[in-house]
Amino acid sequence: MSEVWETHTPEETWRLGYELGEKAGAKEVYCLDGDLGVGKTVFAQGFAAGLGIQESVNSPTFTIVQEYDQGRLPFYHFDVYRIGDVEEMEEIGYEDYFFGEGVCLIEWPSLISEILPDTAVWVLIEKEMERGFDFRRICVKRP
Repeated sequence: MSEVWETHTPEETWRLGYELGEKAGAKEVYCLDGDLGVGKTVFAQGFAAGLGIQESVNSPTFTIVQEYDQGRLPFYHFDVYRIGDVEEMEEIGYEDYFFGEGVCLIEWPSLISEILPDTAVWVLIEKEMERGFDFRRICVKRP
């Protein structure tokens, strides 16, 4: 099942992330895909806020995963852009995150597709410059 939204401002992209975060449940994995600069971090910040996380959320590019525990559920924000291979995910114990009591949001999920659960929700953010600099098409595909 897929749903498609169009946003025209970063605030609208944040708001969609917020709404999905409000509905997210324990043991869910969200795969956030899209080119550099499409608004993945803005979406992730809204998603975290929807979970009740009030601290600043930034892309964990150099740490692979950032943990946030003060929301209604633990939130694990992954950025696997710089990962060398899936063994690095095994070293950090990805299964504890993916199958634990929190919610995972993974940026650049295609790089680790072989270890992603079949139940993952895929979120694809795309630009269409001819529709405006801040226009985004966001497709959410549930299993």
